[in-house]
Amino acid sequence: MNLLIINGGPRKSGRTKMAASYIANVYKANHFDLSEKEFPLFNGEESVSKHQYVQELRKLVKEADAILLLSPEYHNAMSGALKNALDFLSSEHFSHKPVGLVAVAGGGKGGINALNNMRTVMRGLYAHTIPKQVVLDPNCFDYELKGLHSESALLIDQLVKELTVYTEAIQKIQQ
Repeated sequence: MNLLIINGGPRKSGRTKMAASYIANVYKANHFDLSEKEFPLFNGEESVSKHQYVQELRKLVKEADAILLLSPEYHNAMSGALKNALDFLSSEHFSHKPVGLVAVAGGGKGGINALNNMRTVMRGLYAHTIPKQVVLDPNCFDYELKGLHSESALLIDQLVKELTVYTEAIQKIQQ
């Protein structure tokens, strides 16, 4: 399965980046990291859509069999960086594509609003967002190893397994 991990966290050393990097390494997935890209601001104009990072993201999403979106929760929603990047994409990129969701929460607010926000946007792009979703709190991380504790790694493994099931089912239907 050609899995694409999209780190929607803008912080260069944040927990969302740590989780996305960990997942990409464990599952040998492609990784598009918004914290490392000078992504343009979406304004609907064609000239901005020709930006190299926009073109790179469009290509990666279109070629992926499945997508895993990660975002911190900022003010009860996904990050502005992720929403901005998603605005450059369309149903052409996501139609019938399985998508898994991970929110990275902090401050005791839970992450559910970021998950719901991502789910709403994915519905608008005609993606198949799978039912299983994961929230990673600050205590889920192994900061020394820059990874996840075993219980949290298991949750991610279950998410990726469910994403794989949906991906294989959709691929069989499309044959």
